[in-house]
Amino acid sequence: MAFLIQPHVEMLNLIKSYGSTILLLAIATSVTAAPADAAAELLPCGQAYYYASKYTCYNGTFLCPIIDGEPTLRCGSDCYLPEMYSCSDDDELVYPPEGGMPDFGTACVEEPTTQQLSDPPYENYFYSDCHSSTQVVVTSPLDTSNLTIIGPRLLVAWPSGNSGAVAFFEPSDGGANGSLAIGLSMTGGSQYLHGVYEEPAATSLSNLPMVGVQAIVTLNTSAVLPTAILGSIRNIRDFTEGPSLLYPIIQDAVEYTTMEDGGVMLSRMWLDNITTTRLSFKPLSDQGEVTINNKTLEMAAGSYEFTAKFDYPQLTQLNGSEVLNDKSRGLIESDEARVTSLTFLSYSQKLLAGAWRFLTYFGRDSMIATLLLQSILSEGEGGAIEAVIGAVLERLNRTTGVVCHEETIGDYATYLNIQQKGNASTAPGCTYLMVDTDYFLAPLLENYFLRSEAGHQRREDFMNTKATLDFGNAGLTYGELILINAKAVMDKTAAFAQDGGQIQENLIHLEEDEVVGQWRDSTYGIGGGRIPYDVNSALVPAALRSIAALSNAGWFQEYPTWAELAAQHAQVWEDNTLRFFEVNVPAEEARALVENYTETSGYGFPSRSDLITNDVVYHGLALEGNNDQPLVKVMNTDDCFRLFLTNTTNQPQLTAFLNQTATNVRTPFPVGLLTSVSMVVANPAYGGDAVYTQNFTSNAYHGTVIWSWQLAMMAAGLQRQLQRCTTDVVEPEFCSNEPVHSNVLGAYNDLWDNIEANAANLNSEVWSWIYRDGDFQFEPLGALPPPAGQNPTESNIRQLWSLTFIAVQRDQNLR
Repeated sequence: MAFLIQPHVEMLNLIKSYGSTILLLAIATSVTAAPADAAAELLPCGQAYYYASKYTCYNGTFLCPIIDGEPTLRCGSDCYLPEMYSCSDDDELVYPPEGGMPDFGTACVEEPTTQQLSDPPYENYFYSDCHSSTQVVVTSPLDTSNLTIIGPRLLVAWPSGNSGAVAFFEPSDGGANGSLAIGLSMTGGSQYLHGVYEEPAATSLSNLPMVGVQAIVTLNTSAVLPTAILGSIRNIRDFTEGPSLLYPIIQDAVEYTTMEDGGVMLSRMWLDNITTTRLSFKPLSDQGEVTINNKTLEMAAGSYEFTAKFDYPQLTQLNGSEVLNDKSRGLIESDEARVTSLTFLSYSQKLLAGAWRFLTYFGRDSMIATLLLQSILSEGEGGAIEAVIGAVLERLNRTTGVVCHEETIGDYATYLNIQQKGNASTAPGCTYLMVDTDYFLAPLLENYFLRSEAGHQRREDFMNTKATLDFGNAGLTYGELILINAKAVMDKTAAFAQDGGQIQENLIHLEEDEVVGQWRDSTYGIGGGRIPYDVNSALVPAALRSIAALSNAGWFQEYPTWAELAAQHAQVWEDNTLRFFEVNVPAEEARALVENYTETSGYGFPSRSDLITNDVVYHGLALEGNNDQPLVKVMNTDDCFRLFLTNTTNQPQLTAFLNQTATNVRTPFPVGLLTSVSMVVANPAYGGDAVYTQNFTSNAYHGTVIWSWQLAMMAAGLQRQLQRCTTDVVEPEFCSNEPVHSNVLGAYNDLWDNIEANAANLNSEVWSWIYRDGDFQFEPLGALPPPAGQNPTESNIRQLWSLTFIAVQRDQNLR
């Protein structure tokens, strides 16, 4: 059994003037375990543990690997093979002589990429090497944790197949709830995780290597492991986010085996009858003990070698140099943490939405993120931007032109095929329920193929590329799929654009029998509304403008009238949709509403109603909401879509819209949207109905919470509009309206001051707050109890569109 366990960072940090490739080759080699290693004792070396057959401990603190049975030697802070390098008197490696390099076989040439991110009670560990990528999330309750929703848990997530495994721990009989703490210990010097690589066994059904990670997990007291789920992240989410669903077809297939070394292995063959996921715990010497009792692991306090692995086709990860364009590669050092997170979500086949819950393709997420990140992403064949566009087109519904929202792959795809079709097909699937995602594709195409020289050069080859994935489009060219989507956009938006067609019935509605359809895709995200504000006021006209631009550039020659027609339709949508959603609250009524909301919500913050000196104006989230509400009267941040995606030309409307948006952005919550922990995406204070206070709360996924990417898009949108004052051929009227321009500029700078003050939280997906000691204080959303009747929502530590501040930067000229 051959394990590839990468040496720790100290030993791999060898990139010097000698030549990084050769130096890394010297040590980033496979460490092949002898048969006896499985039962060998881990020895201490400083704060690390090591196997004597795999490492040599120098000076009691420094580890160097053993390569193919030969110990490497220490040279200062490096390790080397004497036949390839020498060590100078001042402990510097001397460049190796010319000659052939050894064949390292399955070894990784480059050092692994690791990252640790803390979000108590969650500790997140990331590991990527040339074989696989893994995220490990360790949950250990804090003294302040709500123990009804936070418990000890060890979770592993793999991007390939959206796969994973999770183990839920409990204190042993007699142990108080909350008394069990779990954690990882560093091994090999300065790493928590080590890569695992096993060549396919003779009995392997997949004929693929077992890949994954190994770590040391510690338990502070005796524990039981009554529940483990092996296979798909979607199955894990069904358990953690739903009513604790466990499927017998999944759980009954988990096999529990006692290993010869005293450990226990949990193993499950997937429903494809080919792939296997394995999870094992082995006590370290006399520091622990694990036994099986009726499919429950009983574990003594101590340390355990933990291994998680599976044999499934792996994705090709893009490293920092591959995901960033040439001019942005300095970010690898200057913004190292965010770029490292970006690489974990970036692959040549697609970009992933977030870690760990959304570790797969989501169309909306990837396109919004790309629109915000475009200035720094790699272009051309094999680049990040084309990976995103290609992934969208591969999954497009060829019949309707609808963009796939979320793919279903791996073990969960087989599970759904069994449930829905009665066969164990591994064919992937897609959901097509969202009504917003279709409208992001055309703006993305325009930005890349018309505004980028690399994209312009790639147009013909890209358009002629044929779809190959098993989503129903194989054989169609990307150009044909783009036309299908554009035709769908033109058809669905035509009725409203016709003479006399500007009526509510012709606006874009959610799909029948669906309660979600845009980015606020939780039950009460848009208050039960059927006609979303962002789609109709911003996304539709943006898509039409882009179709017009593409048509003018020679695209869509089958429809020669589109260049003019799409532009005309866009103008109608831009000029005639805001009025359906506008809310105007007289100042006196607004003060009363805010004061009532403050009293009834129970959070304890002041109303700040004295700040209301004029009528409050905003645009509601949707039409036709819950409780027979014709308009969902919730102030919100979705103005950002119109700011970021359109350059409207109805001057009185533009001036008024910018002024009201700026006022709401910079005014403190609950009068406006701004808090000390940043801008909330929803403010229900002006609803006038108890249903708003009930459904838009600080613990609701789309309630009075903060989403990082909305901050980025609002900042970028305000910047885009302000820059029109110097870039537009005809200067917009608001630019010379001093009170309005000053208000918009002030909002831009107030928002950026707030963003910079919250820099520590910006990479998270979503966060909330607790009002304490007279101020709003940061609180992870997952640490709060869920709203009544709803399941808890755990935020992703990293979300693709929450990394957009890599590219979205403050314009210092606008200070």
